[in-house]
Amino acid sequence: MTKKIKQIAIYGKGGIGKSTTTSNISAALAKAGYKVMQFGCDPKSDSTNTLRGGKYIPTVLDTLREKNAVKAEEVIFEGVGGVYCVESGGPAPGVGCAGRGIITAVQLLKKLKVFEELDLDMIIYDVLGDVVCGGFAVPIREGIAEHVFTVSSADFMAIYAANNLFKGIQKYSNSGGALLGGIIANSINAPFAKEIIDDFAKQTSTQVIEYVPRSVTVTQSELQGKTTIEAAPESEQAKIYTRLAEKIAAHAESKTPSPLGVQELRDWGSGWADQILALEKGEVRGNAASI
Repeated sequence: MTKKIKQIAIYGKGGIGKSTTTSNISAALAKAGYKVMQFGCDPKSDSTNTLRGGKYIPTVLDTLREKNAVKAEEVIFEGVGGVYCVESGGPAPGVGCAGRGIITAVQLLKKLKVFEELDLDMIIYDVLGDVVCGGFAVPIREGIAEHVFTVSSADFMAIYAANNLFKGIQKYSNSGGALLGGIIANSINAPFAKEIIDDFAKQTSTQVIEYVPRSVTVTQSELQGKTTIEAAPESEQAKIYTRLAEKIAAHAESKTPSPLGVQELRDWGSGWADQILALEKGEVRGNAASI
């Protein structure tokens, strides 16, 4: 009987810390004894850098453009802790859909029977979440991933991107698509940040899996080309990433979210803006969720 591989997709707006978070999750899972593959689905092909000491690796699409027959060892590379690293890559500049690389790369690795031969416990897809392109919906639409998590800060554009992702999950939920595991709240340092992200989760019928603060430890680690798990294993930030990885490994039940409409989301954001302004002025107002 073939072992069931747990497949996770982590989405997030560009620059939100999605790849940093994903790489630390992968490193923590590997440290805990899991056999993990991190599958970079961003055409920038930088998802696995810190797992590889800052080194880029050949992408699946680039390799396919160079040769007809591709071997697994030409596109899969081991990173820290034995994490298997893959970058799907993107099309030549100005040609085609960047998201197409995801399905091409997945089909190639399935054809090569890589997932079974490596005896993987988990595959984590690191997917760009602010590009309106059908290719980036592949892990959801095609049922490649079972559970989806989104990395979001309390900034409106990050929440806007997360809400759009929820719409995609909702759309494909009745046809075998992946469901939502929850929100990974990142860069939660500013006043009201936790309250804002908690309220967004409540409004969209989901949950916050973990709160990850912005930390100079992460910056220092990445400047060394390393994950925080590797560079600062005893740090508080490494403990937070480890706790997050444990939650994702144990996660079993995902749900269909209830995304807000465009105007609903803008009204919700305006309500929070008014609430923060009022509190800064020392005024007493009701909870922003009721505005």
